Amino acid sequence: MLDVVKDGAADAVHPMFRAVPDTVEFGKLRKRLLRQARQAIDDFAMVRPGDRWLVALSGGKDSYGLLAVLLDLKWRGLLPVELLACNLDQGQPNFPKHILPEFLTGLGVRHRIEYQDTYSIVTDKIEAGKTYCSLCSRLRRGHLYRIAREEGCSALVLGHHREDILETFFMNLFHGGRLAAMPPKLLNDEGDLCVLRPLSFCAEADLAKFASAMAFPIIPCDLCGSQEGLQRNVMKSMLDDIERRMPGRKDTMIRALANVRPSHLLDRGIFDFAGIAPPAERGDA
Repeated sequence: MLDVVKDGAADAVHPMFRAVPDTVEFGKLRKRLLRQARQAIDDFAMVRPGDRWLVALSGGKDSYGLLAVLLDLKWRGLLPVELLACNLDQGQPNFPKHILPEFLTGLGVRHRIEYQDTYSIVTDKIEAGKTYCSLCSRLRRGHLYRIAREEGCSALVLGHHREDILETFFMNLFHGGRLAAMPPKLLNDEGDLCVLRPLSFCAEADLAKFASAMAFPIIPCDLCGSQEGLQRNVMKSMLDDIERRMPGRKDTMIRALANVRPSHLLDRGIFDFAGIAPPAERGDA
């Protein structure tokens, strides 16, 4: 496990944290996010000292939170990698192009802004009223992989959190007929880049509170974020309802994804059911 976060002078020295709320509540929130990110980084062996990470920054609360947590860990000497923030401007109408460059430059954060008009491709290929997320995500991921290679990065780092993982699990369960979620660490198909999700244990509600307290200049998604009736939204509502009725269930669910019993499922590909037999039938003495 990475070293324990220390109290004192190091707590608010990075430029991003110079104007943070001086409250006990915010201090606890910040440390909780740091602790959970460090746990994911350690549990899933994300760090190779000296590597360079491309941190995808959309302008939403989750990606801002990801960048802030990683910068905080790096400032404290707990993350021995180089960080490069990257925003992919996808050509969406009314996208405020000035916000992210000004924000990152003002903080002295190394970054790259890339323009690729995937918006026109998505709206041309997908019928009006249908959900754009799948195609939009594939196009965006392809460009981010390319940028990571061009910048000499070993990993693409994304801001997916606990709820994203659980929603994906239930979407696969209900609609895909498989048990699968978003892994915290994944090797891409080409085998040359890792996809990392350090916020895998972090709650979306905590990230929302963090973003509000940090006064991040949030940029809303006018493409997929404005569409109603997405299956992911249905899963989100279901999980929120479960959490209201039985507080703590989301944490239990995320732990369950790391506590799999293949012998108690039905997948013959990962467990040898045919080889199960009483000792007498196997010929054992």
